[in-house]
Amino acid sequence: MRRIFAAKGRPADNPLIVHVAAPEQARALARAVPPAAETLMSLWPGPLTLVLPRAAVVPDVTTAGQDTVAVRIPKHPAALALLRACGRPVAAPSANRSGRPSPTTAEHVHADLDGVVDVILDGGPCAVGLESTVVDVTRATPMVLRAGGPVARGAAVSRGRGRCALGTGP
Repeated sequence: MRRIFAAKGRPADNPLIVHVAAPEQARALARAVPPAAETLMSLWPGPLTLVLPRAAVVPDVTTAGQDTVAVRIPKHPAALALLRACGRPVAAPSANRSGRPSPTTAEHVHADLDGVVDVILDGGPCAVGLESTVVDVTRATPMVLRAGGPVARGAAVSRGRGRCALGTGP
């Protein structure tokens, strides 16, 4: 994971998102899974990252020493195939230098990280060129920390007074 931080030029206090192939893997990374997290997991796979209470199995370097872990199941078939073949969680931030726009094609990754990474997996252009939505479910009321690409299956996100409601309604 330290190589990820070095390749991206990413500050060590900026936690990584951990990608998994199935909700059971996400649950194994959490000390507890709040009911809101269980509900939101039904929206996976897709551009939704959940911040959960971190289990001891998650290394400090991944979470920047925080007591939480950010977890996501990507929707892209190549990413899911890689995760299934690997059989374990994978820390996988966007494939760009820290502070630069998120890449949407393998060519963008090559232009930004050529000579810095060993392999670029080309699954075609991204359907949505935005980061995932990040929701902290460790709070009594879940909070959207980053509004990103549309949440899978048309989930609605509304915010007010620093709190949020997520649902699959109209």
